[in-house]
Amino acid sequence: MDIKRVAIDAVNEVIVLTVPHMDYKGQVTKRINEKMPLATVKGFRKGAVPRAIVERHYGDAIKIEEVNKVVTLALERFLQSEKINLLGSPLPKVNENFNWKDEDLTFEYEIGIAPDFEINLDAKNNIIKYEIVADDAMLDAQVARIQKQYGKIISQTVVAKGNDVSGVFVNEAEGINNRTTIDLEELADAKLAKSFIGKKVGDVITMKTKGLFHDAHKLMDYLNVSHDVVHDLDIEVTFTIDEVVAHEPAELNQELFDKLFGPGVVTSVEEVKAKIKEDAEKHFAVQSEQKLMADVQDFLIENTKFDLPKEFLVRWLQTVGEKKLSAEEAEIEYNRSEKGLRFQLIEGKALAQSDIQITFEDLKTFTANAIRQQMAQYGQMNPTDEEVEGIVARVLSNQEEVKKLSEQVVAEKMLQLFKEKANPKTKKVTYEQFVAAMYNE
Repeated sequence: MDIKRVAIDAVNEVIVLTVPHMDYKGQVTKRINEKMPLATVKGFRKGAVPRAIVERHYGDAIKIEEVNKVVTLALERFLQSEKINLLGSPLPKVNENFNWKDEDLTFEYEIGIAPDFEINLDAKNNIIKYEIVADDAMLDAQVARIQKQYGKIISQTVVAKGNDVSGVFVNEAEGINNRTTIDLEELADAKLAKSFIGKKVGDVITMKTKGLFHDAHKLMDYLNVSHDVVHDLDIEVTFTIDEVVAHEPAELNQELFDKLFGPGVVTSVEEVKAKIKEDAEKHFAVQSEQKLMADVQDFLIENTKFDLPKEFLVRWLQTVGEKKLSAEEAEIEYNRSEKGLRFQLIEGKALAQSDIQITFEDLKTFTANAIRQQMAQYGQMNPTDEEVEGIVARVLSNQEEVKKLSEQVVAEKMLQLFKEKANPKTKKVTYEQFVAAMYNE
């Protein structure tokens, strides 16, 4: 058999396989011989059908099957021996002049190849690593929320100052229909907030979304709309009141402190704030790392240029998956996943370039840490090593979990590598400032 690669460009090639008749003829003859005693053709007894008739009835199908076996095996071995870094998998190329009656048969397969490129992790960048601080205003607000949460709830018939009002926001044209609870102090318009006073269950208030809250992002929760629309959303909504409650704040005493943090863990409001600050900033640190990783991805994708075999990959996407895609659907899917594919290639190159490998011990350590953090969230602060190791073993026995965790380990190593090489600037911000930076505002 003759197999060769024909380059189209740096990321597209065609593999040409020419199969001479001697590579399949012997197996076809063997299959015909095996078929002879079993062949059933009208007008002949079983096993007594002349060879020529058996060949005419079954020969073409047997030839196609045996040639396909030869081609599939040869293509697989060739790709392994050539060590080609494929994107997608080979696609058979249509040849209108192909004829199965020919003795020597030629097949062509299109392949997409991962591009060769260089990355510079030391390149100058403007990436910022945010250190998010829980400021006094946030801590005071959180203490007030705790007092409200653990205080007495008193049902009201008429809205008064300081009450919470529950109800349903509606705008049929925009598909808004969301039940929520409003703290009237969060409304930006004092006149609107005052208009609630004296209202009862069942009353309807109409308001504008533009400037409704001090922070436009609150529309995402109150109206259940996406971030993409909140800043430009300027419509009327109705709010139908269905519940009014007053809150008698809980006293800031040892009984409340013990309920929040366990007996004797904190003994003063200052210690409560310190504990809230510690927990909040741990949570903020995770969010900061996530943003840093996203910014790193965007920077590397923007600054690492290479071509992809787009047309090939769009055609390949039409052939994979349970549901076959149209050309238009495959194009949409490619555009949706292109950024991820580019970063996957960059990530692999960076790790290889820095000789970083993922070991099973890395995976076990990462999984154990994740489990300890999750257990801490549910109040299990000091699980034994034996307990954690048992959970790790169960988790890592699931191949899907192993795959997901491996991707997280790779992302973590990639982030550490970038921190070391690129040295992003650190900036202290409040959570509100971080949110604004996250949405580029």
